[in-house]
Amino acid sequence: MKKIKLFCLPYAGGSAAVFKKWEQYLSLDIKLFAVELSGRAKRAREPLYENVEAAVNDIYSIIYPEISDGSAYAFYGHSMGAMLAYELVQKIKDNNLPEPVHMFFLGRGAPHIKSKREKIYHLMPEEEFREAVVNLGGTPREFFEYPELMDYVLPILKNDFKISETAFRNPSIRPLYCDITVFMGKEEDEIEAEDVHGWMLHTKNRCTIHYFNGGHFFVNDETEKVVRMINKKLTTGQND
Repeated sequence: MKKIKLFCLPYAGGSAAVFKKWEQYLSLDIKLFAVELSGRAKRAREPLYENVEAAVNDIYSIIYPEISDGSAYAFYGHSMGAMLAYELVQKIKDNNLPEPVHMFFLGRGAPHIKSKREKIYHLMPEEEFREAVVNLGGTPREFFEYPELMDYVLPILKNDFKISETAFRNPSIRPLYCDITVFMGKEEDEIEAEDVHGWMLHTKNRCTIHYFNGGHFFVNDETEKVVRMINKKLTTGQND
């Protein structure tokens, strides 16, 4: 039996490396494809994306050879990655390619619901932006004490937040025919229940929602549990 391909897209500022430890928990029936976005890690010399469309087109060109052969595949996206995965699957539909068998969204509200948060991260002054990023929980405060790291990472973070915060400009609902699973932290303070449950309108099949202890980056502490749930849903079709 061919392996199911799982394409993983990171949060703002993240790289393919954030999925490295998934390999020890992932089912042998699933092949992990951690997508490296432009401007980071081995693609550090490539320019950052100017907008959502540029990001989606780039990722599409990367994964096209893997999804055009009829293989079963799924997407996982965390926050900005969830937005990119959603926009990507719409492009796939527009190009009459087979849909994924499953979509996993973590830490992102449904695309048709306008965010009610007052913070616009990419427009913040640098000091305020640093503090806000630290408060999200994904970046240790000590990280900002190293100027050489800051010079490299801060432009990536700012650009990623700009992309993330200017997405979902088309509010129409275009339901998929695959199952959707949403993972959310119980202490996620910028995403309301309405935003989470709105994902149910985006599929003609099943949409299940799972809450975990923690905030926006709960997956860092719950990696094994999240990956094992993905294993179960992709290899047995169980959505409980």
